[in-house]
Amino acid sequence: MERVEVTSVTHSQGVRMLFSLMTPNESSFATVREVPTYVNQATPYFIGLILLEIVLGWLKADGPHIKINDFITSLSAGMMSRLPQLVIRSLELSAYIYVWNNFRLLELPWDSAWTWWLAFLGVDMGYYWFHRFAHELNFLWAAHQVHHSSEYYNLSTALRQSVTQQFSSWVFYLPLALMVPPSVFAVHVQFNLLYQFWIHTELVKNLGPLEWILNTPSHHRVHHGRNPYCIDKNYAGILIIWDRMFGTFTPESDKVVYGLTHPISTFEIWTVEFLYYPYLWQRFWEAEGISNKLSIIFKGPGWTPGKPRLGDIADIPQLTGEEKPHDPAWSPAMQAYVLIQFMLLIDVYNNLLMDQMILSELSVLLLTAYVLLSLTSLGFLIDQRANAAELEMLRCVLIVALQRFGYIKPLVPLLAFLIEVFVLISAVYWSLQFVNQRTNGMKKQN
Repeated sequence: MERVEVTSVTHSQGVRMLFSLMTPNESSFATVREVPTYVNQATPYFIGLILLEIVLGWLKADGPHIKINDFITSLSAGMMSRLPQLVIRSLELSAYIYVWNNFRLLELPWDSAWTWWLAFLGVDMGYYWFHRFAHELNFLWAAHQVHHSSEYYNLSTALRQSVTQQFSSWVFYLPLALMVPPSVFAVHVQFNLLYQFWIHTELVKNLGPLEWILNTPSHHRVHHGRNPYCIDKNYAGILIIWDRMFGTFTPESDKVVYGLTHPISTFEIWTVEFLYYPYLWQRFWEAEGISNKLSIIFKGPGWTPGKPRLGDIADIPQLTGEEKPHDPAWSPAMQAYVLIQFMLLIDVYNNLLMDQMILSELSVLLLTAYVLLSLTSLGFLIDQRANAAELEMLRCVLIVALQRFGYIKPLVPLLAFLIEVFVLISAVYWSLQFVNQRTNGMKKQN
């Protein structure tokens, strides 16, 4: 595993990097090793803004109200999406460095403001085209649909990212590698992602003249809508000018109904991340003829034989105005339990990301497995699946073992004993639930 230097950002920089307000002087570096891990270090600011949005939503009568099941699912997707970077360097950056080392035509100075601004524009336009292709090519949509699967629109939705999307987005940035140094690209590819966090909110209505230039919450709400006027619109990252230039812009008008045109109605993370791939595979094999098979892969998600490349807007399910997000009832006690366990998991996950370079490979693998098991088990609990008790019992036993052997250490050492007691009680409870389910199952069989 490659060891890299970790450069921390100041509190002022941490706030400004979320809005792409960093200056060239404070964010230009000679080598990739010097570039801060802005995205990893943004976690406290993400949490702070999410909490602020929750509070403001409570204070406003018509404010957005976050549901625990959707909130945890969005954060789970975000956590899963970053796990591959524990064992491999970002594919975007690796491919970029390879092209730079072997094919660059010009070497722009890394410490020039002109280079910095060129990279800003280049990365943003590259993101526009990647984002557009992710909606217009079915095999790319299979990854990107994860981000659109929430039927709510709040800051946690921004974190609902695909684990597989990163394996295709890198292609769209390679032209920059012909002249822009990797260290400059490594800064802007992070800033571009971070900017898109704050625009996932319903609290900010309109920003006046800025709406002409910047991608704003209003513009991005349209992008997340399943209303006919919202489909395949407003692909921008930071600058909305690309949509205006290339004919994909539309302003917000009718109340936006969020989510996929065919909602998936689940909170289980593996289904959220990978549901579309079996569906795409099935459509591929059922299509007649090689032309139709290739069209299933390379045309839009709504394409069927005889339809336009991106499908027919008339085929989209009509909205009645009575649409309600998938929100099955579950007890307040279970909501509290899942939320507490998830908060404990976030602490472990954050420590894993920040300490990955000083942890042994065994520790990284064990903790990664624990994170994946936890995300799966908590998703089963939220979905109220029949085998949730069995999986949660095993997870609680694993937590105790990892704590005993020192792989998991609580954020506040004074709480270590209380956390261990809580987990032990949980393990006993889920064991009893599992035994009870098995007993009832055997009685029904008899």
